[in-house]
Amino acid sequence: MGNVLIIDDNDTMREGVAAVVRRMGHKVCAVSSGTEAIAAFKRQPADFVMTDLKMNGMDGLEVLRRIRELDPECPTLIMTAYGTVEAAVEAMKLGAMDFLTKPFAPEVVRLKVERGLELRAARNLNERLSAENEGLRSDGDARYRELIGSTEAMCRVQEAIARVARTDASVAIHGESGTGKELVARAIHNLSKRAQGPFIKVNCGALADTLLESELFGHERGAFTGAIKRRLGRIELADGGTLFLDEIGEISPAMQVKLLRVLQEGTFERVGGETTLHTNLRVISATHRDLQKLIAEGRFREDLFYRLNVVPLVVPPLRERRADIPELCRHFIAKLAPRTNPAVKAISDDALALLLAYPFPGNVRELENAIEQALVFAEGPVLTAASLPAQMRGPTASDSDALTVPGGLTGALALPDILDDLEKQLILKAYREAKGVKTETARLLGIKASALYYKLDKYKIE
Repeated sequence: MGNVLIIDDNDTMREGVAAVVRRMGHKVCAVSSGTEAIAAFKRQPADFVMTDLKMNGMDGLEVLRRIRELDPECPTLIMTAYGTVEAAVEAMKLGAMDFLTKPFAPEVVRLKVERGLELRAARNLNERLSAENEGLRSDGDARYRELIGSTEAMCRVQEAIARVARTDASVAIHGESGTGKELVARAIHNLSKRAQGPFIKVNCGALADTLLESELFGHERGAFTGAIKRRLGRIELADGGTLFLDEIGEISPAMQVKLLRVLQEGTFERVGGETTLHTNLRVISATHRDLQKLIAEGRFREDLFYRLNVVPLVVPPLRERRADIPELCRHFIAKLAPRTNPAVKAISDDALALLLAYPFPGNVRELENAIEQALVFAEGPVLTAASLPAQMRGPTASDSDALTVPGGLTGALALPDILDDLEKQLILKAYREAKGVKTETARLLGIKASALYYKLDKYKIE
């Protein structure tokens, strides 16, 4: 069923055409003037517009110009008792799909309406595919294609994924940067009843508030400087599928209110639009931040938290599942070697021993980067310790900033405390080398700036 807007100041003609279109099963808005038509179109955009040419006030050509400004993709048709070549040419220049001379038979109306709505459907499909392709391009290559790990910690995560995937509940994935939160979100989607629908990702921490609003909700043509055409937002593209909101803890209070409405009512408007749109999607969010702490500080809405956190799922850091490191190394060598260093087929025991002892502040992402770097410098079919990044080979005896293990290996501290202390020392060392510049510190450590801020806060490093 389509929405058809009919404009004609002749009551008999207008109602006659409207009756034919209604009998076809379509929704009709019939008005007697161009001014009424534009107001009606703003309230509820039509899929096809049929307008009289000669009318008091705003004529049919001006209606076409105004409709084209509001929605360049809307098919339009001119109806007139004054059929001239000049008027037809002008109408076609303005984008009219056809020109109909009065009087005309009902079957002609049906034919034109069918063609107009078919054209609209084709344009809608092209617009959606274009927007989805743009989204996929901007999303980049997925970092991880499958869950890797058989430790107890990972088995718990996999079990939770299988259970929650059977439902439509909102899931909040918690974990440090680099642990694979997006991978978990994709696994939930792929195992759910929405698997045939789209998986749409938005990195909330990577965009300014105004850009994030347009990214999420889309915008109408002319909504702001540079909005040269209508753009579908990620919420609209995720209809029937899953919307993954990464770094949800970074969004502003104003954006939190708008997102809460989507979760509560399933409705939204594009930026610069007046039409209320509906969506049927599942929301999965992820963050490395402590949202409860942000709530206490007044920086995150409690009602939004409970909407998002229906099912919380924690992804463990790599240091809590070290036994998975050998399996992950084999996976990354198989994945990266063909395009980096095809000769490499395995990793040596001494290299594995170093990786097992390393604290991995950047988690699985840091491990993948380390394997890729090692592949670049590797000679022969096996990755050795010499190929690993310097920070993973450990400090030398002459290193004035050499790391120390508190209490020694035989000390009273538990392994998690020792690893935390080693991680803190690594961060302090990088912080000093970067002369307190946080972005440079994050680069030296091979982690995101957001992960560094979390660590600085955790270890009370100023």
